[in-house]
Amino acid sequence: MSQPKAPRGAPGPIAALGIRARRGFGRLTPEPFVIAVLLTAMVALASFVALLGDDSPALAARAMADRWHSSSGLWGLLTFAMQASLMLVLGTALAAAPVFRRGFDRLATLPGSARGLVALTAAISIVLSLVNWSVGLICGALFARTAGQRARREGWALHYPLLCAAGYSGLMVWHGGLSGTAPLKATQARDMVEVLGADLAARVGTIPLTESLFGELNLAVTGGLLLLGPLLFAWMTPKPGADPDPASAPAAEPEIEGEDPAAEDALGRLERSPWVTWLLVVPMLGALGLFVGGHGISELDLNTVNLTLWVGAMILHRRPDRFIRACEAGIRGCAGIFLLFPLYAGIMGLLTASGLSERMASALADVGGELFAVLTFAVAGLLNLFVPSGGGQWAIQGPILCESALARGIDPADAMMAMAFGDQWSNMLQPFWAMPLLAITGVRARDIVGYCALWMGAGGLWIVVCLLALV
Repeated sequence: MSQPKAPRGAPGPIAALGIRARRGFGRLTPEPFVIAVLLTAMVALASFVALLGDDSPALAARAMADRWHSSSGLWGLLTFAMQASLMLVLGTALAAAPVFRRGFDRLATLPGSARGLVALTAAISIVLSLVNWSVGLICGALFARTAGQRARREGWALHYPLLCAAGYSGLMVWHGGLSGTAPLKATQARDMVEVLGADLAARVGTIPLTESLFGELNLAVTGGLLLLGPLLFAWMTPKPGADPDPASAPAAEPEIEGEDPAAEDALGRLERSPWVTWLLVVPMLGALGLFVGGHGISELDLNTVNLTLWVGAMILHRRPDRFIRACEAGIRGCAGIFLLFPLYAGIMGLLTASGLSERMASALADVGGELFAVLTFAVAGLLNLFVPSGGGQWAIQGPILCESALARGIDPADAMMAMAFGDQWSNMLQPFWAMPLLAITGVRARDIVGYCALWMGAGGLWIVVCLLALV
């Protein structure tokens, strides 16, 4: 007996699941600052209980307070926070260059349907996040906004936060790309000694990008996610008229680059002169050339990535005044990093001081080789909810991870990438890095987290399959 046909415009099963997920998570998800405060309180309580085994309550409380407000607590990641902030600012400036903006406008006219527009947004976010996480994040946000304007003009009944979630999807792929923190840090001997200690670093050695980012495991995982992401977001897009509560993009375009005219005096002409730009670009290009010539791309580090973004943004904006205004827009998006990164650094300090992070990472020691990579992935995903930093996770898990991998005959590069996959995976539930996108698109974290959770589930299954098959 044939089944009755679904009514015209009824959402497909995945689209219906997306609608239920956005409603459920939307009612339960607080704002990022509230999440950071709640996590701090939870970790502080767990750390206090863990320290009570060795100290009195007064001594345990004092030890926690000292560690939390110290150079290894609240202020422990200031260097990395500055690197991350600079990467976000420069990525914003690069993405706001006129050539990029015109390109977004043209790209948004290519799809002939809302479903194609959502898929294209996810593809752009993922591809650019593999080049650089900040470029992918900002370009994903800008294109989601542009795509929302296209849908509004066409009269497509599309839930705008779905586009924004697609614009954020690249943050679940970024650690397998050229700005992955742990793979870049592992190329430098001094960074390996800092994380692993001299003895273990000597046994592990450095890990070139040919073994991590360009290794078989990462190519399989990242290549699969690159295909799966756009398809999944397309499937989550309801048929025309099937979305029970569509939402349009805001009418006004975001102010990314102002055009305040400079004074027509000598100082104003100097501030608008491309020659000033080239006075800085030429030595920067020389430094980049020397680095690549002496080290090659396999030893690319965060500072070199930032220098590349800086050079590219200045060249594309041409004039110093335009470059500065574009950077100012990026600085506004850094508010989350400035306010929340110390809280997460404090959480990491508490986890380390109480031994909780080591206990979590030590869970790897008793696991057989066939499940080692999967558990590494899962533990990294859990830790990322408390420490949303690839570098911070590498510092916590790196020593135990590499020691356990060597004992099992597993390539440390594969173990490190399993950790990196876990770090990027739970970004979909950790809204910390979404804050710049939320500012540009005008949506709230609770509006996109349901869609992101479905992407996290599907992508996580693919990562686990690859880990079981290739490690």
